[in-house]
Amino acid sequence: MVIEVGFLCEEHENLLPADGFDEAILGLCERAGSDVVVAYDRDKCIDILVERDGMEYEEAIEYFEFNVVGAWMGDNTPVFISHMREP
Repeated sequence: MVIEVGFLCEEHENLLPADGFDEAILGLCERAGSDVVVAYDRDKCIDILVERDGMEYEEAIEYFEFNVVGAWMGDNTPVFISHMREP
């Protein structure tokens, strides 16, 4: 299921979505004393860069970490969630 960013922004006007990653939205993240932010699936974001932009996997990780995760936009900056895997 793809969550529409427009719908989320109507409900929460201060959201700052990450452009081009709508298919990776998991939902909203809430924490005491902080604004609600958009939560993304980190692995899906990287898959989008590989599939949509034709990047190699390692290139997509490097791009994602520097240009997406590293893009601080203030208190409403999105969060990127990594799935925990058993060793």
